[in-house]
Amino acid sequence: MPVPAEPADPGTHRGPAWSRRVRDPATVLEMARHVSDDLADGLAGPRARSAARGIRRLLAADGIGLTDLTGELVTAGALPPDIDTAAMVEEVLHTESRCRRAEVVAVPLVVHDELAGVLVVAGTSRMTALREVANLLVAALERSHLEESAEQAAEAELRALRAEISPHFVYNALTVIASFVRSDPDRSRELMLDFADYIRYSLASHGEYTTVADEFHAIETYLALQRAVLGDRLRVQIRVAPEVLAVAIPFLVLQPIVENAVRHGIERRAEGGTVHVLGEAEGSDCLLSVEDDGVGMAPEKASALLAGEGASTSMGLANVDRRLRNVYGPWFGLVVETAEDEGTRVLVRVPRFQPGVVP
Repeated sequence: MPVPAEPADPGTHRGPAWSRRVRDPATVLEMARHVSDDLADGLAGPRARSAARGIRRLLAADGIGLTDLTGELVTAGALPPDIDTAAMVEEVLHTESRCRRAEVVAVPLVVHDELAGVLVVAGTSRMTALREVANLLVAALERSHLEESAEQAAEAELRALRAEISPHFVYNALTVIASFVRSDPDRSRELMLDFADYIRYSLASHGEYTTVADEFHAIETYLALQRAVLGDRLRVQIRVAPEVLAVAIPFLVLQPIVENAVRHGIERRAEGGTVHVLGEAEGSDCLLSVEDDGVGMAPEKASALLAGEGASTSMGLANVDRRLRNVYGPWFGLVVETAEDEGTRVLVRVPRFQPGVVP
């Protein structure tokens, strides 16, 4: 869409026709949003050059340079060959102060009180706009850093979740396996293989995603061991539709929910109970649910657990909810239906096909 031209203010540098000022506020806001999105991966990210082009248009500048702390400029347009912009960038990186040479200005970008990079602008006298654009870049970089920190925290929680194997469960499982060594060697061997599968899957050190089939296999091995420990107190019903077996989902989504159903629902009832695990297709979504008829809990407590405010033994629920929202969006978190003495039902809904989610 053609950009209308506006007469330059006295003293304003006249750049090429395409770089004349943008007057429409909606267009300016849209361009600013694109610049902010382009910096999601930082000043050296794959879209940094696109961000530089957007900044050039916003400022009607002859040339733009962006760099992180390496000092390597990503440019759009032309920077004056007779001015040593590399030296200007070096000066800003050392002094954290603005540097100006003729019509070229180098501005420090400070994020959370730390220098993150430098913006170089050539051929514009719009100093007020330059300050606003610099503030826009700082805000975009702050958001990028926060998102990166959140991802790192989620990854750290996942590593902790992978290592969170209940010593009580391990002791009971091995004790039951040992009890069958003489009386039923085949049963003992079968349970030992289940235990090995459970440990191998829980401690897997690679891969963000798995398949519904692999997650259900891990659930089956865990429940087989728990049935050996709890005997008739634990009853299990597992049903999964073939069309969702290949659906890719984040690693360790269902297993923590099933473990919570057994540990905090069924084990606390003297008479035990039943755990139902279901996987089925629902339109373009895959619906997974874990339901138990155990002791249940107050809805307020379930909300606190999802917010990460519960006991560390239920850390898995908050972690699963957070990872689902990060991968699929805020509308794809866990849904918990529960009441005291009424059991608990946890629903997981994910798209059957999601770009970038590959096991």
